[in-house]
Amino acid sequence: MSTQIEIALIELRTWSAPGRRAALIAAAWDAGETNVSALAEAARVSRPTVYADLRSQGIDPDHRPAKENAVPVSPVTLEGFTGLNLDGQEANHFQKSVYRHLQEHPEQSSGEEAGRLIGLMDALRDYNNLRPRLQEERIAREERDRSLHRVEVRWEALRTAANWLAAHHDYVVTVADARIAIDMWEDRASGAVSVPFRQETPHQRAAYQQILAAGHPAIEPLTVDPAAEADRLRANLEQATEHRRRLAAETLALAGQGDGR
Repeated sequence: MSTQIEIALIELRTWSAPGRRAALIAAAWDAGETNVSALAEAARVSRPTVYADLRSQGIDPDHRPAKENAVPVSPVTLEGFTGLNLDGQEANHFQKSVYRHLQEHPEQSSGEEAGRLIGLMDALRDYNNLRPRLQEERIAREERDRSLHRVEVRWEALRTAANWLAAHHDYVVTVADARIAIDMWEDRASGAVSVPFRQETPHQRAAYQQILAAGHPAIEPLTVDPAAEADRLRANLEQATEHRRRLAAETLALAGQGDGR
């Protein structure tokens, strides 16, 4: 770790003014610390909060050098095709492949081989576009679920907290983090459902089986409605939060009565 990164993280660990945290996270990022988990640990906040703070400082955390938080998915290539460059090199490769097939099999028409290769390119394009989006959705979903679980953990911790107000503040911050995590998951899930995965023709279905036979993992398009699911999660969170806010107010009122006696 460079000295510049170490200094930036030390300053981040000692932040106190609320408006200062986002600037310190951005400074650590600019110094070269682009590991979101490390930033979250140093700032004592959740990963969704780090993402939100970075974006508030004009930084897109999705655009960073490949590290452990990135999604390392290389496009699948079969028979020289990825399906991602159909207007360039792969178009020329397609023509050469059809011509070569005719040279090797003069008794066959060009239409069958052309149809097979078009199905292969279609399947590869959908697969190579959808697979990284599904991984991004999975990572965001896991973070969303962890954030919602932390809300319950923080609420339960209030029962035995020695410093109730500090523990309640932790709970309020965790609820805010969960809201951000839901928003992030909705964004990633919306990106995943927008990518088509066509299995409409025999050639496309055969090409997908060819992808699997080459050792690549199976994928399934999302069937969830991201907006509807996010609204449901937000509604549940806000309903529980409002109920707990009333309980906390009653607790504070009773505590105040006890102090006044």
